[in-house]
Amino acid sequence: MRFIQQSRQLWRVLAFVPVFLFAVGSLSIHAQSDDDAGYVKVASVEGITEYRLDNGLRVLLFPDSSAERTSVVITYFVGSRHEAYGETGMAHLLEHLVFKGTPNHPDISAELTERGASPNGTTWLDRTNYFETFAATDDNLEWALDLESDRMINSFIAKEDLDSEMTVVRNEWESGENNPGRVLGQRLRSAAFMWHNYGNTTIGARSDIENVPIDRLKAFYKKYYQPDNAQLMIAGKFNVDRALELVVEKFGPIPRPERTGANQLFETYTSEPAQDGERVVTLRRVGDVQLVQMGFHIPAGVSEEYAAADVLAFVLGSGPSSRLYKNLVETQLATGAYAYAEQFKEPGLMIFGATVPKGQSMEEAEAAIHETIAFAIENPPTQEEVDRAKTTYLNGIERAMRNPIGIAQQMSEWGAMGDWRLMFLYRDNLEKVTVEDVHNAAVEYLKPSNRTTAYFIPVDETPPRVQIPEMPDIAAMVDGYEGREAVSEGEQFDPSLANIQARTQFTELSNGAKVALLPKENRGDTVILNISLRWGSESEMMDKGYIASMASSMPMRGTVDMTRAEIVDEFTRIKTTGGVSAGLTGGSISINTDRANLTEAVQLVGKIATQPAWDQAEFDLIKKSQITSLEASQKEPQALASIAMGRHLSQWPKGHPFYVSTIQEDIEGFESVTLEQAKEFYNQYAGLGPSATVVAVGDFDPDEMMALLEDNLGDWNPTTSFERIASDAQGQEAMSQSIETPDKTNAVFYAGFDFPLKDTHPDYEALVIANYIMGGGFLNSRLAVRIRQKDGLSYGVRAGFSAHPIDARARFNAYAIAAPENVDKVIGAFTEEVQKAIDLGFSEEEVDAAKTGWLDSRKRSRASDGTIAGLLNTGLYFERDMSFFQEREDKIAALTAEEVSAVFAKYYSVDKITIVTAGDFARVAAEAEAEESGE
Repeated sequence: MRFIQQSRQLWRVLAFVPVFLFAVGSLSIHAQSDDDAGYVKVASVEGITEYRLDNGLRVLLFPDSSAERTSVVITYFVGSRHEAYGETGMAHLLEHLVFKGTPNHPDISAELTERGASPNGTTWLDRTNYFETFAATDDNLEWALDLESDRMINSFIAKEDLDSEMTVVRNEWESGENNPGRVLGQRLRSAAFMWHNYGNTTIGARSDIENVPIDRLKAFYKKYYQPDNAQLMIAGKFNVDRALELVVEKFGPIPRPERTGANQLFETYTSEPAQDGERVVTLRRVGDVQLVQMGFHIPAGVSEEYAAADVLAFVLGSGPSSRLYKNLVETQLATGAYAYAEQFKEPGLMIFGATVPKGQSMEEAEAAIHETIAFAIENPPTQEEVDRAKTTYLNGIERAMRNPIGIAQQMSEWGAMGDWRLMFLYRDNLEKVTVEDVHNAAVEYLKPSNRTTAYFIPVDETPPRVQIPEMPDIAAMVDGYEGREAVSEGEQFDPSLANIQARTQFTELSNGAKVALLPKENRGDTVILNISLRWGSESEMMDKGYIASMASSMPMRGTVDMTRAEIVDEFTRIKTTGGVSAGLTGGSISINTDRANLTEAVQLVGKIATQPAWDQAEFDLIKKSQITSLEASQKEPQALASIAMGRHLSQWPKGHPFYVSTIQEDIEGFESVTLEQAKEFYNQYAGLGPSATVVAVGDFDPDEMMALLEDNLGDWNPTTSFERIASDAQGQEAMSQSIETPDKTNAVFYAGFDFPLKDTHPDYEALVIANYIMGGGFLNSRLAVRIRQKDGLSYGVRAGFSAHPIDARARFNAYAIAAPENVDKVIGAFTEEVQKAIDLGFSEEEVDAAKTGWLDSRKRSRASDGTIAGLLNTGLYFERDMSFFQEREDKIAALTAEEVSAVFAKYYSVDKITIVTAGDFARVAAEAEAEESGE
């Protein structure tokens, strides 16, 4: 459960988008209805169909039978934009409480875990959403719809839950305060928006979070969590007729609310006036890098004018071909520079930013941004720049449509902007953008008077005002829109381990590399190719860590006949993602493309891998970026605690491949590396030899794939043999360490220990389930229930367990964030829960639920070609076929509570566990002392 701090173009950050807005307005309904059906069909565009229930609920269906998974996403058109005075953070706080249960679903976290679902909830400026992805079964779909319909109107929203969750949300707020860039972005927005609620952060004011009355929160819930203010989307594998029956059954009985009096829903009528001069904001906190950001008001993301502004932002600040990169990063005025255009329902901002190392001039970097903007105003962009931006965005949209599960979450964003079909209209508008349109956007919006930055600049006369276009009529825009031909579906692939084994072809390249090929028809003809490279030995890799790290990024920085920018453009042209990297003991080559572009994609990565340019200027940029990043982490609690834990549990000699270095050692190490050393390392060790494994999954011809690999990588062989470096558990004695990080609002807690055990040991499966109960699932583990749900001490709590296939090395680890004053309570709760599990064991109910959740999550994950490729790659290297993994799942299924409890008690002891914490503990102690003395 989280809120989102910044918004970039939706398919640029397809990772995790959250929170959206309510849209009022009539919608033309092309009825294919039946008076008794309880719904009407509204529109169908490119595979997505909208229905409208009698109570106003919008229902989107996007069936796709090619993957064995289904996703349900419900979006409420309420976010931080709708919060009144004293209500900031209410939408996000409510999102947390809706996970606390209903009379029919009292333990939502347990149900999600038992179903092996991948769930979450998110809040943003214009909306709130909840989603769960699960194995595609009729039973799972009915359960998910029953859950979402029930918590739409029957969530507890209880005072005791508010009290415990308030501290969790406050801890989430505190964790955000540790990030200077995030806080600076909040300050920028608050200065840029004087009246509109986009100037408020979604997580809200701390005082509002801590003091909101439960009755006010309940009223907020009852007003906005209603069917006429919601959009439900089902995507993935399901039967359309059955899904509609279930939607009507579960949601149909919920009545449309009476929208009168205080229950009325209004369009936002507060608009930001034209800015009348540059605004200034300064943030002073502990840190090691300098940041400069600028914001310019731009049109709403639903307007036709937005597409040109979006292209403008790309031209100026996205990737190595952008003008900001060339003017700031390549000149070493900054280690990073960017620009992006926010896309919301209401007018947002175009954001510019740069990261400047401490000791360098931030004024020079800022001046370079101004110069870049001034040049864009005076000179139109080139056709090549505009085409690059449009192609990148359009490729992103095309790729997104191949993944209905991802599209389901994106439709939250578009629905919140007014209508889901706006995504297709935006695509159409993007295709029509011209060089002149982009130049006009620069002239219109990038005026100094429309700018908010970190500096004050006096002016002698009133600057011109920028008038943002009025909101368009969305209903008129989308009325009758039909879109284009839907993306072709793939086959109905059975992701069982037995079928994966049966469908996979195993072979070798002429150089001895092992190959696994799984051809299957995919939605959009997609194909994944992953190559794992292995080289060197323990003696050869001594003292070469920094050299290898610097060599890793160089192949993607240019070849003998292609610059870095040209490589990026080529990946964009052939609609491919992936790349080449190299590390200390191996490297990787990855491709995610479609069948039509597979040949060119393999040719491209083959050239990148075998013909790096070794450009000194690019090498210097990488080194400077590495060092700047390290300097920025010198006072970060998470980095320092993680390093301290690693240095204790893995005590290898300095220079050893497994040595855990300090940040200062890393800085000195990177400073000492030369280009010649990196080049020599890569040329000596990198190659595709007998130790390599190659996996391809997707829409391809096996014979053509083998020929491509032979032609482009068959002769690329390492000059030395590979000897795997063993690493058994060291079993260091437990210790406790506290690290001071001044001026950091949030603290971290790490716990861990290792012991000698392989993943083939008879106790392994029981340990997997024991640790799943302790720290797995969705907020339903023992640690999460105790530390987050019950005690309300931490927003983020997790624990994990792993064991190596060959080395006798197993490791348990746990992690939590908390306010510094609560860290001791976190340690106490953690220790109590571990000891309780040792003393009393686990119940049959817990073990059965954990087994079901773990097994279902594995089945769900195998709906992804990436997961299948990973399984095959592991099998090739460790000489395991899918029957090995099936046997493991069978062993998991047969476990009893007695076995799991006994194995946990056999290996675990609180006396073995090392604990490391980092935070501003001195401040807490000083405040406590001052309070005791009455100061």
